[in-house]
Amino acid sequence: MSLHKINDSAGEKNMITRTYLIDHLACAHCGAKIEQALNKMDGIHQATLTFPTKQLRVTAEDPDSLFEKIQETAVKIEPKITLTLRDRNRRKPVPAKAVESPEHHHHDDCCCDHGHEHHHHDDHCCDHEHEHHLTQKHKVHHALSSVTRTYIVENLDCAHCGAKIERQINLLDGVEEAVLTFATKQLRVTGTNIDDLFEEIQKIATKIEPDVKLEAREKAVRKTATESADTESSPGAQPSRPKEASNRKELITILSGAALFIIGSILEHFGMETGSLIFFIVAYVILGSEVLITAGKHLFQGQLFDENFLMSIATVGAFAIQQYPEAVGVMLFYRVGEFFEAKAVERSRCQIMEAADLRPDTVSLVTSDGVRTIDAQDAQIDDIVLVRPGDRIPLDGVIVEGESRIDTSPVTGEPVPVGASAGDSVISGCINTSGLLKVRVEKLLEDSMVTRILDSIENAAASKPKIDRFITRFARIYTPVVIALALFTAIVPSLITGNWNYWIYTALSFLVISCPCALVLSVPLAYFSGIGAGSKLGILFKGGASLEAIQNINTVIMDKTGTLTMGNFNVQKVIPAMKDFSEEQLLTYCAQCEMASSHPIAYSIVTAAKEKGLSIERPANVEEFSGLGTKAMIDGHTFLCGNKKLMDKYHVSLKNYTEKSFGTQVLAAKDGVFIGHLMISDTLKPDSRQAIENLKKQGITPVMFTGDSLDSAADMAQKAGITEIQANLLPEDKLSQLQKTREKLGAVMFVGDGINDAPVLAGADVGAAMGSGADAAIEAADVVFMTSSLEAVPQSIRIAKTTNRIARQNIIFALVIKILVMILGVAGFASMWMAVFADTGVAIICVLNSIGVLYRKHK
Repeated sequence: MSLHKINDSAGEKNMITRTYLIDHLACAHCGAKIEQALNKMDGIHQATLTFPTKQLRVTAEDPDSLFEKIQETAVKIEPKITLTLRDRNRRKPVPAKAVESPEHHHHDDCCCDHGHEHHHHDDHCCDHEHEHHLTQKHKVHHALSSVTRTYIVENLDCAHCGAKIERQINLLDGVEEAVLTFATKQLRVTGTNIDDLFEEIQKIATKIEPDVKLEAREKAVRKTATESADTESSPGAQPSRPKEASNRKELITILSGAALFIIGSILEHFGMETGSLIFFIVAYVILGSEVLITAGKHLFQGQLFDENFLMSIATVGAFAIQQYPEAVGVMLFYRVGEFFEAKAVERSRCQIMEAADLRPDTVSLVTSDGVRTIDAQDAQIDDIVLVRPGDRIPLDGVIVEGESRIDTSPVTGEPVPVGASAGDSVISGCINTSGLLKVRVEKLLEDSMVTRILDSIENAAASKPKIDRFITRFARIYTPVVIALALFTAIVPSLITGNWNYWIYTALSFLVISCPCALVLSVPLAYFSGIGAGSKLGILFKGGASLEAIQNINTVIMDKTGTLTMGNFNVQKVIPAMKDFSEEQLLTYCAQCEMASSHPIAYSIVTAAKEKGLSIERPANVEEFSGLGTKAMIDGHTFLCGNKKLMDKYHVSLKNYTEKSFGTQVLAAKDGVFIGHLMISDTLKPDSRQAIENLKKQGITPVMFTGDSLDSAADMAQKAGITEIQANLLPEDKLSQLQKTREKLGAVMFVGDGINDAPVLAGADVGAAMGSGADAAIEAADVVFMTSSLEAVPQSIRIAKTTNRIARQNIIFALVIKILVMILGVAGFASMWMAVFADTGVAIICVLNSIGVLYRKHK
């Protein structure tokens, strides 16, 4: 479960954070009011409600004891909503009072099952959503006879077809839940008499995809009466209608209301006023009844400024002044706008969370009796799991048997599969493309990369930037001001002119305009989309605040080793000093001397010799000198291999040695005579130079920090295209030097990967860590580059600037349109149709603009 110990500002109390999923929250403005009300509640240290992810995070000493009050407060503002506790290891929310229930659920906070890989990015992305809650009358029957069968789906090549198969099976009588996971080719069906339905299930599958075959996996999980009763009777586990049916009902309501509105308008055009009025009234009842009922409930609860109340007053007022077409048309436009706005938000959430949630349902555990399937959260460290070709790697681990190529693009964004064999580490979420692998589990599900990615996205969405918090505060002032202006417009000009109908009509338009949803929804959605756009490229932003800070960066400071460079030593040149020695001979002798050493430089020399196919044998007698090098007897000759100090120790003349100004020099001598040297240095990452050029094009100054010598650093900086260098820095020097750089060049991003980089990462305006780096660095960073590619740095800055620009565009656009329509209304040029566009229409445009971040090219 989402439980974290934190300290409050006084550092005296231990706080606990609980994360709840909120169902049926359709209004971003209402969400902001719920957050505000909870933050005023006694006992709550902090409450953060994130509308795009429908998550509520509550920090308190004992949040569980406050659950009923939290639910009560939320329902008072929005009666339809329900709260369920979020368990990050489960696919479905856990009822708030049934945390200990052993039943396994599937996460449903996104509009798509996250186990699917949706390669078809069309309008059907979200049409296979299911919310499976049992009604009260089915509880007993379900408890006694419900079983789960797992089938292997062969020859299924299309994830979208898999989604359609899943949806059709869920419509079968007797099926309570069907989940088809494309990545593992597994279909899990829960219900009554599932075995009797097998032929019908197979028929559905082959009708959609003719080549598909189902093979029963011998596994049945029978639910006990106690488990079901505990789960179903828990607070927060109220049954809910599947969203697909809800969307269908909404469409029917809109279409029927629109048809009646058109008929009424036609009758009015031909002068049939009585007939048209009847059609207008029926259309209004169909379209507006739900809005009116909700407004009435809110009115009794003292909520006067929500969109339902404002829309009700505006349209009922229009009826009162005999503007019947306007009243119905405005309500119709409002319902259409709300529907498409909700679908747009669902689609963006679907795409982002689907990409982020790579957690497996099950794993194939290898035992002495064979292979059996267990829940992924039940796998333990050192378990051996089987990963078949085409499967996702379920948990972080090490390959113990097999060889394959691994597609890391779902996690790192890197499109080229990499080879992997026994002894190689693999991370969860990546796809095994070819060979059969056995992997030893090294991290539990809750600690694996797939969970870290999901947590990063969710935590990022909950971390609000300053502009978001400002808009929330602004909305609380803006709405009452516009309503006060509407009252003034209705009364004062009417008293002066006597034209009550005109000025009341204008005031009603103001009420429609006053809803701040376009602002409250589009700003956080822009940041959420920016976070999702980053995740597609393997860039994990840890919050909207990080995205906001990155846009102001003037300088990017990079650690050298592991950030600019590959982080491994390579032999760059072999330079003999005598004609009797070839490069191959010199490299062979040096490799033989270094075979017994575990030093990274020694390893690089031996590796270089092996890559050239040279024959090297371990010397009979080797002596290693710490910090100097090695001495070895080879074929009766004494060889030295090391630095200048070793040569000086044995009085070797270096008159033929020309020292270079960069890299590490390994000198060699035979029987006291200098025979040549090797040049060894780290290797620049292939994309480093291009990344530095891209930073410069954005007006950002690149700087290198390193503990290496100035000569070595200068050579690498020259290759990368960096002119600002700070060398010979101890770990504790980096932070003080960063502060000096900030004073000189402005806000800085520091990019590093080592444990020693953690303090400077935390001290920078924005800390960025390479995904291949140390856990301490990743934890301290504001953004993590999973690809460990330097090109991700300019990409992250582009995404941040685009996201912030779109957020500002939405604010300016919404306010300008609303103010313009109000001015036109006062001047007599605006109607309620224009007002509803300034509300719902502007909201849709802002939402679509925000979602556009996902589809822009940031490379």
